[in-house]
Amino acid sequence: MSDTAEQQAEQAERPTKRTTGRTTERTAARGVTEAARRGPAAEPAGPAGDREEPAGDRAEPADVTRRRLRERRVAVHRDARRVLARPGFITTLRERIALLRDADGLYDLDEPSDMYGNGIVAALEDRTAALLGTEAAAFFPTGTMAQQVALRCWAGRTGNPTVALHGLSHPEVHERHAFDRLSGLRPVRLTDEPRPPTADEVRGFEEPFGALMLELPLREPGYLLPTWEELTEVVDAARERDAVVHFDGARLWECTTHFGRPLAEIAGLADSVYVSFYKSLKGYGGAALAGPRTLIEEAKAWRHRYGGQVFQQFPTALSALAGLERELPRLPEYVAHARVVAAALREGFAAAGLPWARVHPEVPHTHEFQVWLPCDADDAGEAALRQGEETGTVLFSRPWDPVGPGIAFTEVGVEAAGLEWTAEDVRAAAADFATRLTA
Repeated sequence: MSDTAEQQAEQAERPTKRTTGRTTERTAARGVTEAARRGPAAEPAGPAGDREEPAGDRAEPADVTRRRLRERRVAVHRDARRVLARPGFITTLRERIALLRDADGLYDLDEPSDMYGNGIVAALEDRTAALLGTEAAAFFPTGTMAQQVALRCWAGRTGNPTVALHGLSHPEVHERHAFDRLSGLRPVRLTDEPRPPTADEVRGFEEPFGALMLELPLREPGYLLPTWEELTEVVDAARERDAVVHFDGARLWECTTHFGRPLAEIAGLADSVYVSFYKSLKGYGGAALAGPRTLIEEAKAWRHRYGGQVFQQFPTALSALAGLERELPRLPEYVAHARVVAAALREGFAAAGLPWARVHPEVPHTHEFQVWLPCDADDAGEAALRQGEETGTVLFSRPWDPVGPGIAFTEVGVEAAGLEWTAEDVRAAAADFATRLTA
């Protein structure tokens, strides 16, 4: 994979930042100031950015240092015998193409290819709507486009372009203010606290809003979900204010274990839902907007206006069908094992004598969670790389970020490869990592 492609993949959900010396500076939503205000034992303010740990000559140009570290990280991950997850952007083109092996079982390959959203794309839309229990669904190239279109359509129906959302939600942190600058929407923040918004915050918000957008799970503070009762109360509070409810469900697929409800029941709480085909399902890309048929028909018109009416999308659509067929049924298993991994990490760090360590949330809500350690982020990143290079085991494959004086954190995901790890394997790897960290 080229340096540019790998960098773009890692940066896809990360805020703008710049590197100066040993410090990675991010946007205000995830600044060190905020982490320091909350204190080292507080809930985290956001996920790890794409921090690059300095290596070699300090005088080396920053772009060269970043490239060397990306190459090193990718090489370690590709060569590792044991990992918790294998993200698609690290694999080769040959491995990605292999995702479509046995595609005959996914769709009739003797059918004509798609053109401007028909054929296999329409079949994917029907499959998605059926899974989510909605009248219809529309395929979009990106979730950013899908959500802008959804909320723009709702604004036309409610007559109010104001969208209430969490200050750490994806549009606020990762989309360069697209809501207001491109779609005529006006986002207002219910809260910036590192937890899902509450029903009281919805009821007590000081100005009217036409739509409430809820990100499920809320990634930035740790892939967090409310309880089912809390979620229904928040939705009811929005209804009391005559607002529609839209779910940013990029990772909605893995929420069924936490809520103890099927996908259709979860999606049924909202007026519209967006889902991603690559974040959990390992597709090549793409997203879907699901909801009432009249909304989806209007959304398809806006999709065309926004440039999302792509000529042919059969590779992406096939990969999405593969994800629905192969990955979706396994997500509850990933979530269950993530809880085993999280508990074993806590035990391993405690046995290693680390003075302070946190797994957040203690019981993961999805198959992804955060790890916080009392160390320098550069040291943690180097320890993770050396562990992979010297042992063939990669415990922490994602970058580490500084979030306060002497505090660093990263994200951990558990997928098919991680199911091979026993709790003892995790404890041993955590102890080995701690030894390298404190050496």
